[in-house]
Amino acid sequence: MAGEGRSQETADGQKLWTSGAYSFSDELGGFRITSVSGIGTREDPLVIREELESSSPVTLTIRTTRPIRPFDTSGLYANGIMFMRIEALNNSGQAWIEFEFELQEIEGKPSDFGDGLSFDQRRGDSANISSSSFSKYVRDFEPYDRLRYTEGKIDPGEAADFNFLITDYTPRWRFYIVQDPRIPSS
Repeated sequence: MAGEGRSQETADGQKLWTSGAYSFSDELGGFRITSVSGIGTREDPLVIREELESSSPVTLTIRTTRPIRPFDTSGLYANGIMFMRIEALNNSGQAWIEFEFELQEIEGKPSDFGDGLSFDQRRGDSANISSSSFSKYVRDFEPYDRLRYTEGKIDPGEAADFNFLITDYTPRWRFYIVQDPRIPSS
């Protein structure tokens, strides 16, 4: 059964998208979420559709909306294991030749080994990482957790899918994903 997301507006006019045990927000600006679905399992990943209006880094805010139960497999609780797909539409007017994601437990501070948050750091083979527009990726774990997709491109007006697994062995109520589209250097 696919988890259907819903949106609501907060008192300050900010739109919050909820699906599974999480909410997603573009409150820090620079992009716009257009839909959210899924519960975060392998069979029903969290899918965030968004539009980026520039080639500058943007930050997705993720919050738990249900109790945290580490390793629960029901999909009803925040459990520290999130299968995700971000579908990003390039409305920047510039081609993107790489795309990087960085995890942050504290806004503005890169995740490190001690916080338990990573792009599935415990696995080396990473069968859960793929993209519709990039053929390779690079993961960096220390002193931060970053995932950079390479060897591809996304032209203006085109969209790409990015699939990955986030694990958090000390789940928090809120964390961030910085998204950084890369343009060719002149």
